[in-house]
Amino acid sequence: MFRPLTAALLAAGIVIAIPALSADRLSKAEYNKEKERISAEFKADKARCASLSGNAKDICKEEAKGKEKTARAEAEASYKGTVAARTDVLIARADADYAIAKEKCDDLAGNAKDVCVKEAKAAHIRAKVDAKANRKVSEIRKDAAEDKRDASYDVAKERCETFAGDAKAQCVKDAKARFGQS
Repeated sequence: MFRPLTAALLAAGIVIAIPALSADRLSKAEYNKEKERISAEFKADKARCASLSGNAKDICKEEAKGKEKTARAEAEASYKGTVAARTDVLIARADADYAIAKEKCDDLAGNAKDVCVKEAKAAHIRAKVDAKANRKVSEIRKDAAEDKRDASYDVAKERCETFAGDAKAQCVKDAKARFGQS
């Protein structure tokens, strides 16, 4: 059964996951190798499900699919290095967790099953909303950092006005280099 604690832990992990994903960028060749590795791992995971039966088999298949989709999204995020790609990872995880939780609910009956499905759906919605909110926060932080940098450059450039000739030119050049201006 999907528990609210699991959703809370997932939501807490989302805040940590976005910055952590941007650390390593993959080259095109590494990205293609990673996709091949993910496909091979998915086939092996799916094969392990063949020995199971009933709902356990269905859960196993959903876990394999979820693992594959999340791994593909992570590889793409490592390749692209964009906020949107990192958000897609979080959404892929939320979708996978939801599919698995729904499948686990099939072991229940009556009201317990209905509650389980509703809990899974609520956790899914929360996780997706958190992922989208984190994307917006990341974009706002990026814009704010650019605005701060531009304002700091304007101050440094104004300080250069106290100089004349080569000293002023060197001061402006240093300010441009320090604040990434061209």
